[in-house]
Amino acid sequence: MSVSNFAQQASKPSKILTYETINPHVKRVEYAVRGELAICAERIKDELSNGYSHNYRFDTVVNCNIGNPQQLKQKPITFFRQVASLMEYPDLLLPENRKQIEFLYPSDAIDRARRLLKQIGSIGAYSHSQGIPCIRDNVAKFIEERDGYPAEQSSIFLTQGASAGVQSILQLLIAHSNVGIMIPIPQYPLYTATLALYDAQPVPYYLDEEKDWGLDISQLASSLSEGRSKGLDIRALVIINPGNPTGQCLTEQNMREIIDFCHKERIILMADEVYQTNIYQPAERPFHSFKKVLRSMGEKYEQFELFSFHSVSKGMIGECGRRGGYYECTGIDSPVVDQLYKLASVSLCPNVQGQIMVDLMVQPPKCGDESYALYQKELSGIYESLRRRSIKLSECFNQLEGVTCNNAQGSMYLFPQIRLPQKSIEAARQASKQPDEFYCLAMLNATGVCVVPGSGFGQKADTWHFRSTFLPPEELFDGFCERLQRFHHEFFEKYRD
Repeated sequence: MSVSNFAQQASKPSKILTYETINPHVKRVEYAVRGELAICAERIKDELSNGYSHNYRFDTVVNCNIGNPQQLKQKPITFFRQVASLMEYPDLLLPENRKQIEFLYPSDAIDRARRLLKQIGSIGAYSHSQGIPCIRDNVAKFIEERDGYPAEQSSIFLTQGASAGVQSILQLLIAHSNVGIMIPIPQYPLYTATLALYDAQPVPYYLDEEKDWGLDISQLASSLSEGRSKGLDIRALVIINPGNPTGQCLTEQNMREIIDFCHKERIILMADEVYQTNIYQPAERPFHSFKKVLRSMGEKYEQFELFSFHSVSKGMIGECGRRGGYYECTGIDSPVVDQLYKLASVSLCPNVQGQIMVDLMVQPPKCGDESYALYQKELSGIYESLRRRSIKLSECFNQLEGVTCNNAQGSMYLFPQIRLPQKSIEAARQASKQPDEFYCLAMLNATGVCVVPGSGFGQKADTWHFRSTFLPPEELFDGFCERLQRFHHEFFEKYRD
């Protein structure tokens, strides 16, 4: 081998697959909720568990970076887990085990498990790619009861959480790299991450922090005009209601305006409604589904195209790890639904335990059932505690120097604005960090509280925020708030201008 050939061989990388050779769209994906802060939090957890607690002024990490209720000690709903356990081990329902099971389980949980097993068979088998038919029937009944308008099981797809449904619809919509999707700012990073992966263009519209993160139709019109002026093919508008990370809940009139806007501009509406039971001001800001509002608007909107998403991960259920959800297609042409079915069939089926949890979510115990009293007690207990915690944390943030925070109308997050000292902004830039990221990293290292910087969700220029859940256990909330207040005071003293 000549010297030149040897040099060429030596210069080739030893690996075929390298960072430089992977799909460039993957490299563009960013997901702040599980970003640097979350990675640092896991590292600190490891250090604490391995005897290095002397390095920190706290003994536990509190993950307020993600809406993961059971990670922060929210108890699962008893009836749901009882049915799920019987589905997991159906031999418990054999005649010879009857006495023991009737002692351990309520009769309605046993009856539900038997009925589901009869309809489903083994949960270890693949199901229908669109989801188990009887469960889709129950989802349709749930939607009809909620909205007062018909729903068809053929228009419902069960999914691996709402996120998988969102990604399927975006994959369907994005026909070329010039497709634009209108997304709120601040937004849940699932949307920007998926658009980056599928090589589409986000078209941001801004929520109004001064008006409780409200949505002004003039802002939608301005955003649409700007996107179209760049030659973008704008195909859909994403609405997150109740909001994530901002916690607002839309009025019915505002929803009518949004539907009318999409109708006039020929834009498909994607309604992310996974927090529909997390409503903390039900008298002033009740939840209305976009499906219900659309159907109330009459024949003019009969052909309107809407995708609606729901999940078992949020609400009072909080079964994030089950990965159960669904989406409903409203006004979508049958050949398009057929293509969605084809896409679903590529992954064979959503996980069956997640589908079972969807069934339990849409058909919980009813008045007269043996489990009804306990179910209502657990549900109301979680709900009232969440509402108290949302108020308490908002009050805590509003007492901090330079911080303002809107109350949560819904969801499970607060998104306070923080007016950082100039010295901290300069220190952040020297550390190659965004100022709010710099603040959040300091908070994590001082308190063990992991939040997400607002720059991960998008925000108006020269404003800084962070998102925090209010999911830490209520009995720990006073200590949790004290740690935050102490850190914030020390941070501002250190960087005071």
